[in-house]
Amino acid sequence: MYHCRLVHAKATVYAGPVRTPSRRLSYAIGMACVALAANAVYAQCNTGTREPTTAVHNAPYDGRFTFVRLAYETGPGGYYYFQLPAWAHGYPTAEQSLMKILEGLTGIAKPHMDRTNVIAIGDPELFNYPLSYMTEAGYLTLNATEAKALREYLLKGGFIIFDDFRNSRGNDGWGNFVEVMRQVMPEGRLMPIDSSNPVFHSFFDIKDAHAFISCYDRAGAAEFWGMFEDNDPTKRLMFVANFNNDIAQYWEWSDTGFTPIALTNDAYKFGVNYVVYALTH
Repeated sequence: MYHCRLVHAKATVYAGPVRTPSRRLSYAIGMACVALAANAVYAQCNTGTREPTTAVHNAPYDGRFTFVRLAYETGPGGYYYFQLPAWAHGYPTAEQSLMKILEGLTGIAKPHMDRTNVIAIGDPELFNYPLSYMTEAGYLTLNATEAKALREYLLKGGFIIFDDFRNSRGNDGWGNFVEVMRQVMPEGRLMPIDSSNPVFHSFFDIKDAHAFISCYDRAGAAEFWGMFEDNDPTKRLMFVANFNNDIAQYWEWSDTGFTPIALTNDAYKFGVNYVVYALTH
């Protein structure tokens, strides 16, 4: 059963998907309850850099691999998904599902399975973790301190997965992302990532990354962009931006039967490859 656990520890809401006509009414009531609960914990969910992320019960650093989601102050229009801030969309179901796949398939030693962390951009704690994930970068806002911190994280070897963003609902998702990355890496050049790049072959062999079918409707073909050290595509990729794409939504809904198994498997391949690349480059 799909569950959406809101960011605040005291707000746990379960909403089952519609499977038969007789359940439509109860589903509608359940979704209304989710919306009301999300409103009730709105301030607690919107941690950004203003409130301590201990509200999400992060695992203390112990050297084991931990999936990290980046929290940020959400720009206008980014609260549409259960009225949660944009950075929290899909939390924590998507990453918990990916961690199960990672633990089952890879040789990563004793990854944290019980918790995934949420760390605000600008929090020094982020530098303990080689990989981080961000959703809805089209609504990302940064101040000068945060931009500097993100720059240092990337230059010191950190790898970021930017996922789940597009141009929609009046939001210029790509334009916002470009402007923000200009703050972070003014000398950097955004480049399309070719399917031959090692990030697509670090564990699984993804022959044609651009053949991946996005779960977004009518958004156009999935795109993969990044920046390389010294703007040299033969050097380390510092981040991958899944534009017109929401790979983690397949992880989030993988146990519901709502998405095709083949596409869900492909989405997991991308996720595993990103993690393994981050840990080996």
